[in-house]
Amino acid sequence: MKYLNSVITGTGRYIPTEIVKNSDFLNHEFYDENNNKLDAPGNVIIDKFVEITGIQERRYVTPELHSSDIAAIAAERAIENANIDPETLDYIIVAHNFGDVIIDTIQTDAVPSLASRVKHKLQIENPYCIAYDILFGCPGWIQGVIQADAFIKAGIAKKVLVIGSETLSRVIDPHDRDSMIYADGAGATVVEAVESDEKKGFLASSAVSHTKNEAYYLFMGKSNKPDSDKKIRYIKMFGRKIYEYALSNVPPAMKLALERAEVDITEVKKVLIHQANEKMDEAMIKRLYKLYKINEVPEKIMPMSIHRLGNSSVATVPTLFDRLRRDECATHEINEGDILVFASVGAGMNANSFVYRY
Repeated sequence: MKYLNSVITGTGRYIPTEIVKNSDFLNHEFYDENNNKLDAPGNVIIDKFVEITGIQERRYVTPELHSSDIAAIAAERAIENANIDPETLDYIIVAHNFGDVIIDTIQTDAVPSLASRVKHKLQIENPYCIAYDILFGCPGWIQGVIQADAFIKAGIAKKVLVIGSETLSRVIDPHDRDSMIYADGAGATVVEAVESDEKKGFLASSAVSHTKNEAYYLFMGKSNKPDSDKKIRYIKMFGRKIYEYALSNVPPAMKLALERAEVDITEVKKVLIHQANEKMDEAMIKRLYKLYKINEVPEKIMPMSIHRLGNSSVATVPTLFDRLRRDECATHEINEGDILVFASVGAGMNANSFVYRY
């Protein structure tokens, strides 16, 4: 019996060159959501921030680069890694949240779509290569891979390029402590149809979307600083609510994906979770294993990149996977046949997961 599999044959990433350390925020004037200035010294604010998030530095793009630019760079690297002709791509799916944000402007630009811009930058002439964007919060890249698998299993695609790209440095409020979380980056994957005698690659997935009460846990709002320009909006969040949502919904999503894949938790070699907050990721992985009545999380199960790269939204998981595939994650490695679980959570609110046999 032959199986039609969706296999990631190539990965690529773009990590910006501008390193922004926590010490760069020492002299920032921070205000709370009620426009009250925070009296604590900068070093106290930063120490608390590191304790909660684990972030020590993050990357920002240089002024001349936009989200579609770094998406195209990551795409070129993934295409080269997969050793395919870009003209043979059936779909280009780009996950993002804010389009291209030109530095020192107050508008996002998503017309044409970022996927169309990437196709243009790659100079792909094939009119049957369909390019479109996906807005699904931080889980956007994972949702794009879920869609790529659906296209392949339906027989309407053989090669799909899925990209996650974001320049959050362009939409952060410098007077909000939460601004220290965000970063820029892009990750890309080529997903191909591969026939084999066994199931491999993409095995199963799950996703949930909650909007009745949770839709605006992440939103756009004015600066925390009093008398700021009310016409300008920045990314804002209710951190505690997001934390609680993630703990309640991501572990069950991972468990459901594993059940659909008919894979036991003991078979899992790596879990790649959206890099938003170190403590949150650690709590989610513990919650996952507790769902299986396992109290001890296996060592070296969850590679992390947040400490040096921050939270680049849709780009965190694909850039982490690219590093893992290229043996660039210290103490972590993957081998043929390993079971990997991918998961994310973000604006919407949305959470999703898929199980993959490497």
